[in-house]
Amino acid sequence: MKLVAVGDNCIDYYEKTDQAYPGGNAVNVAVYFHRNGGESAYIGAVGSDSFGKILLNGLKEKGVDTSHVHIENGTTAITQVELINGDRVFGDYNEGVMESFKLKEEDYDFIKNCDIVVSGFWGHVHHDFKGFHRSGIKTAFDFATKLEDDLVEEIIPYVDYAFFSYDGENINWIKEYMKKLHRFDSQMIVVTRGDKGSFVYDGKGFYKFGIIPCQVVDTIGAGDSFIAGFLMGSLNKLSILERMKMGAEASAETIGYNGAW
Repeated sequence: MKLVAVGDNCIDYYEKTDQAYPGGNAVNVAVYFHRNGGESAYIGAVGSDSFGKILLNGLKEKGVDTSHVHIENGTTAITQVELINGDRVFGDYNEGVMESFKLKEEDYDFIKNCDIVVSGFWGHVHHDFKGFHRSGIKTAFDFATKLEDDLVEEIIPYVDYAFFSYDGENINWIKEYMKKLHRFDSQMIVVTRGDKGSFVYDGKGFYKFGIIPCQVVDTIGAGDSFIAGFLMGSLNKLSILERMKMGAEASAETIGYNGAW
C-alpha cells in the first residue's frame, strides 16, 4: 500500500528557542503514514536554501520517497510557531516557492500508480482532485477549520475521505453539516475535535471515538497524525472504529514530543 501526499511543506520555526522542525500538512501525513507501517511519498516544492535541504534530508531519514519533490530557486516555506501551555500558536507564514507549485505530467503518472493521494487546503492541487478521483485512485483531503469555504463544495464530490477540524460545542450543527456534505456510498466525512475526540459519518450513521490519554508536550502534527492513522486503517479495510482508534493512537504518539516529527 502506498500513499502519496501532495502539497504544502514548511519549516516550523520556534523563535524563542531558535529551533527549526520540518513540517507542513502533506509532509506530516507522509511521515506519519510511513511510521504506521505504510509506504509513502511526498510531492511539493522546496527552495534551494538550507531549510530546503533540512526538509528533504528529514523526509529521507524518515523513509519517505522524495523522488518527485521540486527543488526551485528561492526560499522554502516557513511558519513562525510559539508554544503556549503545550498548544502551538502559529504566527507569520511565508509560503516561499510553494506559492507557484504545480504538478508536472510525470507527477500525475506517479500519483496514479499509488493507492491513495492526500492533500490539504494549502496544497495548491485542489483543482486536480476531479481527475484523481476519476482515475480510480482513492482521495483524501484535509479542509482543516475551513468548513464554510467555497472550496468545500467545489471538491467534496471527488474526495473519498474528507477531514475537518471543529472546536465548537454545537454537536447537532456539525452532524447536520456532515450529513449535507456526504455525496456517495463509499465516502466518509471525518471531524476531529482535539481533546474531545472525533466523529465519522459514512452515509448510514455516525461513529464517535475519544482520545488516547497521554502527556501533552506539543500538539503540532496531532491532526495530521490522525489522518495518517485513519487512512492506514482504511487501506487495511478495518472497521470505522478501528480506523478512528488508529488515528487517535497516532495523535497521542505525536503530541508526546516537541515538533511535528
